[in-house]
Amino acid sequence: MYCDTFDLADAAPPLEFTPAEYRIKWATLPWESDGAYALRRAVFCIEQGIFVGDDRDEIDAHARLLVALSCVAGMPEQVVGTVRIHESAPRAWLGSRLAVHAAFRSHGRLGSTLIRLAVCSAHALGCDTFHAHVQGQNVPLFRRLHWQTVAEETLFGRLHHRMQADLAWYPPCHTPESGFVTSGARGHS
Repeated sequence: MYCDTFDLADAAPPLEFTPAEYRIKWATLPWESDGAYALRRAVFCIEQGIFVGDDRDEIDAHARLLVALSCVAGMPEQVVGTVRIHESAPRAWLGSRLAVHAAFRSHGRLGSTLIRLAVCSAHALGCDTFHAHVQGQNVPLFRRLHWQTVAEETLFGRLHHRMQADLAWYPPCHTPESGFVTSGARGHS
């Protein structure tokens, strides 16, 4: 499906309530992966116009996909955030394609919790360094989360910061399939 024919409203239903909690975890079910890819298309193709058609690439074949799920009565209901991680070299990991649905960007610190699980789960798998290419508007969030810029690069026609996580702030998480639960209270993601 091409982005110019894809309606952002089709990516997720409108926000009718504020979930009490969110589960951030590795995607383990097909609907979670499908929802993550649909959200990425909505954010990176429609909203930002970075890609035409689809943002998927060869990295998706071996990357770990993480999702933020809104919960109703404790049960996962909808994918509202995602990020992918992969080992780019021995013991060196890279995070990319961080996306949070526009209607949920001020709910429960979803972006920061996705980042935390991404780094903590890679750390548990032997990560010595964790990098991400971060769009300029997201650099302050990453700095608050103990990342530093190591270089600036232009990717897809936009300035990105290559940033590195301070692993001392990210203890290993050995249960990424269960992940973390965060409250639905409003706060910056």
